Amino acid sequence: MVQYCPECGGEMFYDVKTKFYTCKVCGLTLRYHEIEELRRRNIAKVDVEEEKKRRERSEYLKWWLSKKK
Repeated sequence: MVQYCPECGGEMFYDVKTKFYTCKVCGLTLRYHEIEELRRRNIAKVDVEEEKKRRERSEYLKWWLSKKK
């Protein structure tokens, strides 16, 4: 399974000696569990941002419709 860098999206390769994944593009070096933790944080961050956008749209719609009365 190919791993992709959480920072730049570049392909990462696994070094058996050091047991680290290293990005071919930016040189970021992480263990597998660190990669997974960064992905979980990014997913949670995206979920929060999407919820904020949804709430703002809903509030704007309520405001817009209240002006029409």
